[in-house]
Amino acid sequence: MTRVLPNGKIRVFYGGNDMIPVVTIAAWSGTGKTTYLEKLLPCLKGRRVRVGVLKHDGHGFDMDTSGTDTDRLARSGADAVAICSPGGFAYLERKPVELREALRHFAGMDLVVTEGYKNGPFPKIALYRKASGKPLAVPAENCLAIVSDTVLEASCPVFPLDDPNPMAAFLVDWLKQQKGD
Repeated sequence: MTRVLPNGKIRVFYGGNDMIPVVTIAAWSGTGKTTYLEKLLPCLKGRRVRVGVLKHDGHGFDMDTSGTDTDRLARSGADAVAICSPGGFAYLERKPVELREALRHFAGMDLVVTEGYKNGPFPKIALYRKASGKPLAVPAENCLAIVSDTVLEASCPVFPLDDPNPMAAFLVDWLKQQKGD
């Protein structure tokens, strides 16, 4: 469940005392959310942050490769398919899942970043690209921070789109605040 703490901090509660901060990268389609995350994630990893990413897809998706054993088993009627190897584990179940239920799979992470849930309940990092011709996807006053390729006036911190290091440092500090450090 999601809990807003007395100090205004928002966390996802999984059971026990495991509460994981969640932030949302919010922008219009085609703005570069995934491209920016590809640059931000190594910066966070370099700061020893365990990060999970939950991508929103409003159109449906295929996670498997056509013709593989797991694909063949799923197409044959398996309600869920998993694959396990020394290098990792993947589980695919075809059913509707609420955002909070999906986030339960990220237990053990220091931070979960959702991409595309701009109307979700979590703090927003808006991504703005001037050439898109579109406004911010969420109002600036509702943002934890903004990432932009141009100078913006805002009541929250604004970080450069071309350098994810300052955002990574900001998120590490924000995580410390969330934990009460």
